[in-house]
Amino acid sequence: MVVSPLIAALAGVVVGAILTLGVIALWKFARGSRELGSDGEQATYRTLHLASQAAGHLRGGLADQDAVRAARHLRTLLGCDVLAIADAGGAIAIDGPGEPLRQFAATLASTEFENGRTRVVAVPSDDERTSMWAVASPIVVDGAVAGVIIAFTETRHAPLVRATGEVAEWVSAQLRLGDLDASRAALAEAQLRALRSQISPHFIYNALNAIASFIITDPPQARELVLEFADFTRYSFRRAGDFTTVAEELRSIHSYLALERARFGDRLEVTLQVAPETLSAVIPFLSVQPLVENSVRHGLEAREGGGRIRISTEEIGADVQIVVEDDGVGIDPDHLEAVLGGQADGSHVGLRNVDARLRSVYGDDYGLVIETNVGSGTLVRMSVPRSQPLHDVELHRAESTEP
Repeated sequence: MVVSPLIAALAGVVVGAILTLGVIALWKFARGSRELGSDGEQATYRTLHLASQAAGHLRGGLADQDAVRAARHLRTLLGCDVLAIADAGGAIAIDGPGEPLRQFAATLASTEFENGRTRVVAVPSDDERTSMWAVASPIVVDGAVAGVIIAFTETRHAPLVRATGEVAEWVSAQLRLGDLDASRAALAEAQLRALRSQISPHFIYNALNAIASFIITDPPQARELVLEFADFTRYSFRRAGDFTTVAEELRSIHSYLALERARFGDRLEVTLQVAPETLSAVIPFLSVQPLVENSVRHGLEAREGGGRIRISTEEIGADVQIVVEDDGVGIDPDHLEAVLGGQADGSHVGLRNVDARLRSVYGDDYGLVIETNVGSGTLVRMSVPRSQPLHDVELHRAESTEP
């Protein structure tokens, strides 16, 4: 058989391509193996990954439905046959073929654990040919046993006993963090209720009086003020989410100031200097509006000739800075220090609540910066990080649930 030179050349090209692809595949495999690291490094990664997966399901407590998902990750982490998580109330989450062990797990969870020590107990069985051990370690939170981790295994060995004890301590830490998150959420809600409560009947009375004064003399203006009042109250008393955007907060402030200008007339002058790139920045809900209200109520209302308020926003480095400044009567620095420290009641409570919320959300470096003195006006500067992925997600989730 005679093979043409063309066919031979094509065959050579195909074989060469196959060999080349094979070399590339082997090189990538070898490179990938090196990138994955040693067996020890891979084991460390798997352990951290499983712990991270379980942590997200434990923050709601042991009785939460997510505890079942946490049990799945913890069972893989410990390498036991069945894993049960029991809380102090008797709720049991089991992963693995352990439904027949549920009652035994509940009984074991109700027993006393001396000094928080791990216990190893033989599981009763009707079949003498099969045996199973239960390694139970208490989950201790604030000095009390909140639940038990129980690892069921056919082979009794010391490493599993130690590992179960370590996992129980780790679960205890996650529950404490969950309690801390709940406490912070409750504090944030209380602070928000306090800010809403400061939308005083005095302001509402003044706003409605201003609207009433225009009903006969200027009906179109009265209609506009009614719409502004509706927008302001709708925003202030909304229930969805603890975060908003600079644009939304400024829109509410516009409504608030429109109502106040109807009362003050030309005595209230407002200047806005807003950088467009800051409008989408995420900020705590009702964090700027109380600063503006503080300027009106405590800075300008007591001043016979009214005054000016300047609101500005700009990006500074990785932060968005918002400034509210007035030329009103000012605040005594000693009194202001007492207010921010929670040692004085009455006036300027809005400043204290906003300061506390900013510190709670972003840390002490993000507390309010206030420059003031008696007769010298007040400048309040607040800053928030420009990038807030978690709060941004929460904001969009809240917006999607609003009616």
